[in-house]
Amino acid sequence: PKTPQRDLLRKPLVEKLRRERINSSIEQLKSLLGPEFLKQQPDSKLEKADILEMTVCFLRRLQQQNQQQKTLINRFNNLQSSSDKNLTEEDFCLLSSTVMSSITREQSPVNIAPWRPW
Repeated sequence: PKTPQRDLLRKPLVEKLRRERINSSIEQLKSLLGPEFLKQQPDSKLEKADILEMTVCFLRRLQQQNQQQKTLINRFNNLQSSSDKNLTEEDFCLLSSTVMSSITREQSPVNIAPWRPW
């Protein structure tokens, strides 16, 4: 049976395990995106909030890139299936700008410095 005293003893242990899980996940994020972090702040220690913010930024950029690639593929498929197989200058500009922006993002997926109040 549960007793209040047992619950009081168990609560700090549960909280410690929860913090360990959080810290472990943050360290995994840091190691997965390590090279990007080093580009931003090579000499400073990143705080947990920095790691989370940079991860959010990285994931948002990946989402944008993914959406642009889908748009590019759809546009290309539409051009292939259309009766007019010739690319117009507008089509070419759209395709090339999407490809170039995608390449640029791949080279620098995280380009925001961590927020520091000081």
